[in-house]
Amino acid sequence: MSQDGAGHDDGAGHDDGAGHDDGAAEELLGHLNLIEYCRESTRWGIGGSIDEADGLLLFAAGTWLPVECNGAFRIDDGVPGEVLVRRADAFFAERGRGYTIKVREDDEADADLRRACLEAGLVAFGEPAPEMVCRRRVRAPGPPSGVEIRRITTEAGVADFAAVDADAYSTYGMPLETLPELLSRPDRFLSAPHVTAFVAYGEDGPLAAALTLLSHGIAGVYWVGTVERARGRGLAEAVTATATNLAFDRGAPLCTLQASPMGAPIYTRMGYVAVYRYENLVRFTSPKR
Repeated sequence: MSQDGAGHDDGAGHDDGAGHDDGAAEELLGHLNLIEYCRESTRWGIGGSIDEADGLLLFAAGTWLPVECNGAFRIDDGVPGEVLVRRADAFFAERGRGYTIKVREDDEADADLRRACLEAGLVAFGEPAPEMVCRRRVRAPGPPSGVEIRRITTEAGVADFAAVDADAYSTYGMPLETLPELLSRPDRFLSAPHVTAFVAYGEDGPLAAALTLLSHGIAGVYWVGTVERARGRGLAEAVTATATNLAFDRGAPLCTLQASPMGAPIYTRMGYVAVYRYENLVRFTSPKR
């Protein structure tokens, strides 16, 4: 999940049992980083919860939005897809929410999962998002004159981060309350040692944002966003470069993100390359109990 204002993109310190070994594929590490982001994001909001057992992860963040903020993954690809859907239906029915299952396109391991989702009535939402990776530091163009990129270290800064992405993602129909709800426990957001957030400030306030999340020996970039009034000034690239280069400064050999259709050209220009795509399969309304 990473985003860039006129195009979003959004990316986690936990060992999945799959662990990290030097020969592990970039694709798998990126997938595991995304799963860790989803775990971590549930800790940032009031009422967030996780159910992780038997090779499955079910996560409900501090906001109700089905897409991106509530969902389910298989940690063990050997668990049948229909088992994940059945468990997700029960978990989210208790919370009165819909949810998303992300399926890796053209990945044989996810073929049964996609089939199970569609047979159960989940529907494809949006264009498939490229999973992109960057293998080296990127050129940092710097923000335009009068703009400063700051690392977020205070609760006021977290509120600014939320305000930027609330504005940025409203372009795509995301309700304005989503980001403030997702980040309604800013103390937890700030205390996570593997999460670093940035906001670009101008004379008229916060303008752009991004965060870096470290896990599984790599890093992911998430919640890239630019407020509508500041688009077209290169701010998305500037904050993405800051977040990406932090990953390499921290020793990560790889940085990953999930790009929106509008964001992908920016990331490609920066040096990110697509390795596969995620399809969002969504149950928009609360499952039946």
